[in-house]
Amino acid sequence: MEKGPTLPQDCRDFVHSLRMRSKYALFLAFVVVVFVFIEKENKIISRVSDRLKQIPQSLADANGTDPALVLAENASLLSLSELDSAFSQLQGRLRNLSLQLGVEPEVEEEEREEGEEGPPPPARPRRHVLLMATTRTGSSFVGEFFNQQGNIFYLFEPLWHIERTVSFEPGGANAAGSALVYRDVLKQLFLCDLYVLEHFISPLPEDHLTQFMFRRGSSRSLCEEPVCTPFVKKVFEKYHCRDRRCGPLNVTLAAEACRRKEHVALKAVRIRQLEFLQPLAEDPRLDLRIIQLVRDPRAVLASRMVAFAGKYEPWKKWLAEGQDRLREEEVQRLRGNCESIRLSAELGLRQPAWLRGRYMLVRYEDVARSPLQKARDMYRFAGIHLTPQVEDWIEKNTRAARDGSGIYSTRKNSSEQFEKWRFGMPFKLAQVVQAACGPAMRLFGYKLARDAAALTNRSVSLLEERGTFWVT
Repeated sequence: MEKGPTLPQDCRDFVHSLRMRSKYALFLAFVVVVFVFIEKENKIISRVSDRLKQIPQSLADANGTDPALVLAENASLLSLSELDSAFSQLQGRLRNLSLQLGVEPEVEEEEREEGEEGPPPPARPRRHVLLMATTRTGSSFVGEFFNQQGNIFYLFEPLWHIERTVSFEPGGANAAGSALVYRDVLKQLFLCDLYVLEHFISPLPEDHLTQFMFRRGSSRSLCEEPVCTPFVKKVFEKYHCRDRRCGPLNVTLAAEACRRKEHVALKAVRIRQLEFLQPLAEDPRLDLRIIQLVRDPRAVLASRMVAFAGKYEPWKKWLAEGQDRLREEEVQRLRGNCESIRLSAELGLRQPAWLRGRYMLVRYEDVARSPLQKARDMYRFAGIHLTPQVEDWIEKNTRAARDGSGIYSTRKNSSEQFEKWRFGMPFKLAQVVQAACGPAMRLFGYKLARDAAALTNRSVSLLEERGTFWVT
């Protein structure tokens, strides 16, 4: 068999030399890479070591961390308290965002000191408080209990705009229709969707700016920075802030402020039927608390005849002319108002499943006699911590030398004010109210006056004691 051609010896030696050189080159490259890698690691470790040496020794102690120092990302030393404050704000924003999206934020277990036992404290839930009342029941005064708390976003009568924009006839299907509209707007407001009000504000806001937000000055949250924008000269604002001058209300900034606050509270005197609020109580995005505020209907009528004099001209004419009977439609309107309040209260006190733990009935007279105690009761019911700021406001504004001026004044000598109506009301007017509102008065513990002497006698109480019966 013939063999194939073979390479000369010189060629074979050359090829073998190339192979050996390639192996040495690869090995040398590997050594260089390893050396570079080790050198970089040494530099990193050296820099970290140098930075650690800059930290005071107290940071290394097992239980002796200096609360004033912490190593930041750029190796500068910052205050731990500032970092903790920033982290708390971030937590609050994330929690509010989660609640707005309908997601319950997870509660992380807090760090404990070694040996400490027990479950972690639960996260504070976001509460949604509705102060449900009628006009002239002291709701502006009681609403301030929530307005003065810094972590509550409070709105004063936002449904006023809906009543002024949408026309509903009283009674029947129209009354139910108005209740549904009010309820749906309330839900959006509790979710901090303040844009829903823009459809009802007249004139319509432009670029989410309005000068016509009803009683803006009665909501601290709408008059604080950053919602309070720089004042704009020559721009008329119908409802301005009390203690500072602000530009037109920016609804976007107001909505953001609402989301930053821990809780939301609204005052409404246009919700008459408690049963219409069931969808709000059952909405998983809300943690609703309803406080129904009532007042002696005789006192309510006496106050309305002064505050809304034009609407009560028939009553004044009847009293002045000494007629035997008041017009029946006026009596029916009074009776209807009392009955709607009574029916709502009876529903709340029955404690159906959807209202259990969510309803509280409060008499204005009890608030006037013991404002601080009743404020504590309401906050305890709502599951919100009452701050010294609110307590100081109550102390200052319930011991005034005289009542404040204006129909929405919140400055009162409350221990004297709540029975003033008794000494100026004609007995025949009280008789009309007692006949029309008897069932409601008996439910709420308001005694009927047998004669004019009983009505004006300070030693005769027209109020029954109720105790804890009012919290359900």
